Amino acid sequence: MSRLRPDVTCCTTENGMVLLEERTGRYGKLNATGATVLQALLDGFTPGQIADQLTRTRPVTHDRATADVDSPLEQLTRADLVAAP
Repeated sequence: MSRLRPDVTCCTTENGMVLLEERTGRYGKLNATGATVLQALLDGFTPGQIADQLTRTRPVTHDRATADVDSPLEQLTRADLVAAP
């Protein structure tokens, strides 16, 4: 994933992040971990780098961290909220 589609806006909240697809009015929510993952992806980090960072900063195994990265990325892709690189 390189970026969100141009018609998708994201806003950080107290509990994570909200994404709004302006064209259709659809919105979705990410929990705090999902928001951290999305922000890191938008900042240019790879999924592997993000999983490594989660493992260093949270009490999770590398497998759990990898799943925590893959899940929001899959959801964003499935919802067609990301633009092709």
